[in-house]
Amino acid sequence: MKVVLLGPPGAGKGTQAGRLADSLGVTNAASGDLLREHQRKGTELGKLARPYMERGVLVPDDVTIPMVTDWISAPEQSKGFVLDGFPRNIAQAEAFDAELADKGGIDHVLCINVSEEELLRRLSGRWLCRNCQSAYHEEFSPPQKAEECDRCGGKLYQRDDDRPEAVKTRIEVYLNETEPLIGYYSDASILRKIDGEAPIDEVARALMAAVRI
Repeated sequence: MKVVLLGPPGAGKGTQAGRLADSLGVTNAASGDLLREHQRKGTELGKLARPYMERGVLVPDDVTIPMVTDWISAPEQSKGFVLDGFPRNIAQAEAFDAELADKGGIDHVLCINVSEEELLRRLSGRWLCRNCQSAYHEEFSPPQKAEECDRCGGKLYQRDDDRPEAVKTRIEVYLNETEPLIGYYSDASILRKIDGEAPIDEVARALMAAVRI
């Protein structure tokens, strides 16, 4: 089972990708996490990606595509995968289709829809622990002590691409670059739309129902 999750930043793709992958018995990854992992390791691709991610704009295809294709080619993904955040434009989609041509192609593309107002509310208040990467939100799940992780006491920080000005840019980029993929995958008859503003468990059930069709 090879599944792609589409949706704007803040739609909940990361949360739902993990739950869906566990239900299907496959692995999952977010393209952003792969990019950040390369940055942590100091790879050449990671260094090339950094300035784009800090500005909240799309990382060029010649950086992103090799990262993702290397990941899906690993033995751990032989049973399938749930991929979050890739492809992000038509060129990436076409390259991805070519990569998977001898593997049966993508089975399902699920698009999680959330309004722009809700996205800004979700993303602008998100903070992470520098030590354990636990996630917090100023409104939905604030820490007991300001700027301090409840689990390990580590200092909380806000990712550059979660700052309000970068969030607005990320949403604009999605609307301009990624939304055309909805038509692309609709034409291939593998796209299903999911209401991302429903409760988390309801979204999870809707995604699972969509891949069972």
